[in-house]
Formats: sequence, structure tokens, C-alpha cells
Amino acid sequence: MSPGKRLLCLVKHRGFLWTQVWRSVTTWSPVGAAFNTKPHRRLDQLEKNVGLFGVPELTCPAGFQVATKEALKNTEALLKKACTCPPGVETVESFDQLSDGLCKVADLADFVKVAHPDPAFREAAEKTCVNIGTVVEKLNTNVELCQSLKRLLENPDVVAKLDPDSKRVAELFMFDFEISGIHLDDNLRKKAVALHVKLLDLNNDFLVGSHMPNRIARTAIPEHLHIHFANEGSFIQVGGLHADSPDDLIREIAYRIYLYPNADLLECLEELLKCRHKLAKLVGYESYGHRALKGTMAKTPEAVMSFLQLLTDKLADRTAKDFQMMGDMKKKLNPRNSELMPWDHPYLSGVLRAERYNIEPSLYSPYLSLGVCMDGLNHLFSQLYGVSLMSEQPRAGEVWSEDVRKLAVVHETEGLLGYIYCDFFHRQDKPHQDCHFTIRGGRWCEHSGQYQVPVVVLMLSLPAPSRSAPTLLTPGMMENLFHEMGHAMHSMLGRTRYQHVTGTRCATDFAEVPSILMEYFATDYRVLSQFARHYETGQPLPKSMVARLCESKKVCGAADTQLQIFYAVLDQIYHSGPQNHSTTEIIRDMQHKFYGLPYVPNTAWQLRFSHLIGYGAKYYSYLMSRAVASMVWKQCFVQDPLNREMGERYRREMLAHGGAKEPMLMVEGMLQRRPTLEDFVDALVSELNPNFETFLMDSES
Repeated sequence: MSPGKRLLCLVKHRGFLWTQVWRSVTTWSPVGAAFNTKPHRRLDQLEKNVGLFGVPELTCPAGFQVATKEALKNTEALLKKACTCPPGVETVESFDQLSDGLCKVADLADFVKVAHPDPAFREAAEKTCVNIGTVVEKLNTNVELCQSLKRLLENPDVVAKLDPDSKRVAELFMFDFEISGIHLDDNLRKKAVALHVKLLDLNNDFLVGSHMPNRIARTAIPEHLHIHFANEGSFIQVGGLHADSPDDLIREIAYRIYLYPNADLLECLEELLKCRHKLAKLVGYESYGHRALKGTMAKTPEAVMSFLQLLTDKLADRTAKDFQMMGDMKKKLNPRNSELMPWDHPYLSGVLRAERYNIEPSLYSPYLSLGVCMDGLNHLFSQLYGVSLMSEQPRAGEVWSEDVRKLAVVHETEGLLGYIYCDFFHRQDKPHQDCHFTIRGGRWCEHSGQYQVPVVVLMLSLPAPSRSAPTLLTPGMMENLFHEMGHAMHSMLGRTRYQHVTGTRCATDFAEVPSILMEYFATDYRVLSQFARHYETGQPLPKSMVARLCESKKVCGAADTQLQIFYAVLDQIYHSGPQNHSTTEIIRDMQHKFYGLPYVPNTAWQLRFSHLIGYGAKYYSYLMSRAVASMVWKQCFVQDPLNREMGERYRREMLAHGGAKEPMLMVEGMLQRRPTLEDFVDALVSELNPNFETFLMDSES
């Protein structure tokens, strides 16, 4: 009996920790160990509390007040400097220092108010967000501050001496002034400020309302279905679409009740869209869409609509076939009720994928423990960029939960690039959305001659490891992990001079490119084979399983893309200016034209479209970013996903600049050509083409 097998037997009978089994099967790094086991931290009563993220003021909730006061005091001094310094690069540096001082407190507070388990910390952070936000609004309408920047930008001799990054950042700061109405007279500027304030309230009201459940009398639905919904006395509460339920009736009931119109929320949305349009017109734009798209890859609403229409036309035949397949499957499952409806799409597409490719997530999960996935990311970054992820023990008070892991990102020659705090495990009251937060942006500090390294948080909601097994990821969870780590490395690998444009602080339709590109690495067998091992046996993930997973995504892919197009079209129309129709009437008309499944009377899906707040007029960004990521993958990485030379080029051309360079120029630099709208569309359509190698593998097995 080999030593490994002997240890396996001992574990079964004596209850050894599973980590000992794992170490007997394969070699893994400290990073893998950090994520596959529960942290064991010695309690040292004498250890000094360093405060959240090492900020000394934040040892307790009251520290936010201290940190805010200090930031505002520094703001006064920096404001004076920015207003009085002679036109030149020093002006831009002063503006960036001003921005950095406020962002370091506001961004941290923005994270703490949603993620900290202590309500007192959340409440204190919320107050800080409001206080800093008020100051930012005042700065955006500070005429003296704007005049200082204007003196710089209106002096051709001075502008000619600026480096490209400084010139762009100066223009971006001026854009912030313009959209706040700085160029207006006092009366109109007051109107602009009032609209800003009103929009803050409307945005918040809509966000809160969009996540509120709907309820209906218990007697309105069959008694045997009550068990599937939350009971609230004489009412049934519906808080979601139940899209994965195999029961047609449950999906239909959830759809009709959850999307039933709320009159107050409808009024809130209509008012929100009117206010956005008024503000855009007031500060000189044709519509809110035109204002929102300035500086993006698309540039104008007209270009976005051309992109969406062209994509719809190119997908038309495939979309029709997808809906035909779903319709046939519904007839097979339920011959008495065979009409394909919107509540069927998510479920039936999943059934078709599973039936055709046998992609039950539980078959994959044992090969994808969180630790080996982190090892895989570490190996990938080492190969592509010469970067290592190093697990560090957080100091007392540095993290908000004992489950948070801290990673230092270290380059083989450049040294420390930054820190990633990984808040990966589920806990009560923690938001379920996977996301990336910038806590501190990178920037060059002239006074110290050193680089201010970036700090970010990645937040997932995974089950914690137990004594018997590590956290096992489904393929979808693993892709989400790679996606969010793409955002983090965008922040880490940038080396921008100014924090105003650091990392993900760039055009929305470019910001998703690095994260979506990581999804391609996550499903490439040459990458997965480097790390995906069964947590008990050490066996590698079979190549045929990876191939089936990749091909399964193409099943109903056209219909899935068409649904995203429909959402993006709605977003554009809502932000194109006053309409003769209500938001619900627009949904009804556009659903027929840009989706294909019938509109359901007395539903208002737009009231659940919370992306209208953060992505107003920019929801198309996911599709455009995916097109760019597809082109970069096929042209630069598909031949060899671990190619260091291509990794360095990718960092140099795309990741290094953040928002300091026009997004299309970065894409052009990477692809060595300027893509057209047709190229974007063709890239998305070609994603749906089958890979015949998979069919050959299936026929051989």
C-alpha cells in the first residue's frame, strides 16, 4: 500500500482533517492552503488593533467621523493649492491629490456600509458617504476651482507641454465640472444642483423598491404550491422569479406576481428618467444617453443602437431556432400547455444544455475546490505576467470578518503591486452579489517618490470549508471567481500616474473586458489542466468534461444574447428623451421587436431592472466588452493561453492605462487594427459556432 493510500484509510477511520489527505495527493501552495482551510489565528490580547485596512482611525465605528474630519481638513488645504497654483502639470497633480484624499475615505466607506457585519460600522460608513458626497457635489460646482483648470486647458502653450496622461486627466476633470453645470449662470446652476440632489433620492428609492418582494392573498394560488413561496400570514410573498423550478405553474405564478406593477415605483422610475433628461439638457447634451456615453468606446447612442440592431439581424435565424428547440422541449415536458413564454426561457435552456452535454455541476465540483482554483490563478498570473499571489496574515482589526483572506500581489522584478482582500464566504446579512471594490487607487506620489499601491476587495458568497471537505465550486462559481479576479488584476497591473484613472476607473464598456477575458482562461483545458484536480483522489479533470462544458454554453446562446440585446435596447430608449408612451408600453413594443417571446399583460419587468441606476444608458457595455474580449482571446491567446510575451503585451497595451487612454486606442494597440461595429458583431456571433473537436471526442468516448 502506498503512503497516500494508507493515509486515506487512516482518515476514514480516525477523522483526520481532510487537508492532510489533500497534501498526500498533490503539492499545493500556501495560497491554496489559505482558501481550503478555516483560518487558525492565535488570539494575542497585546496585539495592537491597526484598524480596518490598516487605517488607524478605524478601530471602531466612531473612527469614521475622525477620518472624515481629517479628509475634509486636508481638502481645504488642497483646494487652496489647486486654485492658486500656476497653470501646468502641478494643477493636474493638485486636482488628483484632492480627489485621492476624498476617495480614500469615501471608497472605503462605500464598501463598509454594505459589507461590514457590525450595524454600527455600516451606519457610521453611511454617514461618511453622505458627508463626503456633499463635499464632492460642492467641489463639482466650485467656480474658482473650475477656473483654475480652465486657465490650464485654454492655454495652448501650457497644454502642449503636458504629457498625454496629464492632458487626458485634466480633460476628464473638466468633463466632471461640465456635467454638474459649472458653466451655467447662478440660477441654472442651482437648478442643476437641485436635480442632482433629487436624483440621489430617486435612485435610492428605485434601487430599494426594485428588490422588494410582492405579495398576494394565499387563496389566489393553489394550496399545494404554498410551500414553494414565503408565507406571511394570509399572504404569499414572492421575492424572485423561481426561474429554475421544473414546475411550469410555479414559474408562471412567480413571474406574474413578482413582476406585477407597483404604481409608486412606476411613478418613481418615470420621474427618475425625466430628471435625468432635464439635467442632461440643462448641461448641454441632447439626451442623458449622449451625456453618459461621452468617452466610451461606443461614444453615441446612435452607435449603440446600430450595434444592437446589427447584432439582432445577424442572430435572427439562430434565435428563431433556439426558441423552436425550447418550444419543442416544452411540448415534450408539458403537452397540454405548450406555448413558449418568457418564464420558460431560463429553465428550458438549462434543460437542453444538461440533456445534450451532461453538465451536472456536482460532477465538476470535486475537481474545483476553491484552493486549487486559487492555485490555478496564481500559476496563470505567474506565467502571463510574472506575478505571484502571496497569502498574508491580517493584523488585528485589519479585516471585518475572520473569514477574509489577504493576498499581496508581487511582481518578480517590480516588487509589491498591491493588496487583494478576499471576502469569499457566505455570512448573514452579506450581499449575495459577486463584486469588486476599489478601496484605494494607485497613483504616483511626487512628494515621496513612491507609488501608492492599490487596495481592492473581491466579494463572493461561497460556502465555507468544513472539517470534511474544502469549498467546492460549480463551473459557474469558478468562472465568477476568474471574472472578479480579472477586475482585481486590472487594478493591480495598472501603473497610472493619477488615481482618478486607476485600474477599473475607465469607460464602462472597456472596464468589463479584462474580467470577461478571464472567463476564456477559466474554460480552456490547457489552463484548467494546470490545476483542476479531484480534492480526494488527485485525478485531473477529464478533457472531455471541459469540452462538453464549453459547448453547452452555445446551446440557446443566440436566444440568451437576444435577451441581453432587449435589455440594452430598453435602457437606450428610456434614456433617449421624453417618450409618448409609458415605460411599460415601451417594454411591450420592444419585447416583440427585440426579443421574440410575448409580453405578459400586467407585468412591468423594468421595475426589477436595477441596472438602470448604475448602468443608465450603458447596459450594452456587457455585450461590447464581450465582443472585445472575444477578439483579444482569438487573436492573441487562443494559440497559447500561457504565452508570457502576449501577457506582457496585454498588460502594456490594455491593463496598464486604466482610464488614462482612450479605450478604443487600447483595443487598437492590442489588436493592431481598429475594429468596426461589424467586427464586434461578428465576434459575438462566431462565439456560437460549434467546435467539431468536441463532437469527435464525444463519438470516440
